[in-house]
Amino acid sequence: MKKAIIFDFWGTLVEQGVYSPIKQVKRLLGLYEMDYSEFVVTFERAMMTQKFTSLSEAFVSVCAAFDIKHDDELIEELIGVWNKNWLLAKPYEETADMLKKLKGESELVLMANTDNFSVNSVLDKFKLRQYFNHIFLSCDIGVLKIDSEFYEIVLKEVSVEPEDCLVVGDSVHSDAVPAQQAGIDVVLVDRHNKQTFPKKISSLRELWK
Repeated sequence: MKKAIIFDFWGTLVEQGVYSPIKQVKRLLGLYEMDYSEFVVTFERAMMTQKFTSLSEAFVSVCAAFDIKHDDELIEELIGVWNKNWLLAKPYEETADMLKKLKGESELVLMANTDNFSVNSVLDKFKLRQYFNHIFLSCDIGVLKIDSEFYEIVLKEVSVEPEDCLVVGDSVHSDAVPAQQAGIDVVLVDRHNKQTFPKKISSLRELWK
């Protein structure tokens, strides 16, 4: 077992409350023709690399990043989708049990691209914070998971070498590739067998084998 296991949040430990909230935001902003991967990075940098006093302020920042004129109705729609997602979100069936077992074997680390409201609310709602030795949220450290600085910060704070870590995530692009570039082993959680990756599991239970 590795000294540290670094877990992604959404899609890995916790199921989204609504289908692809970021895609819903893209639609509400009317950015139908924009490449999705380009949209995600711009959106996350605008909303998830700093702290806001409210979701309203966060979405005003998002609109500014895309040079979109906004009114109160649009901001309220965006907030509605975002709040519905975390309010209806829930940990996967095996999440708490596996975190409890793994905590006795390794240091557990949480990472997430997030605003300063959503992930924190879910962690507290389901009492998941207790399982982690370290929590790294993009809104706190000012960089996204795809940025090379992210893992530099994580490794330094956890005081561990790349070869002593394992990243567990559900995205090849935002979890696996950046981790591999940092020299860290990766296991991809692919619950519906839709992605191609050398090391895959369909449930967190397989980490205990």
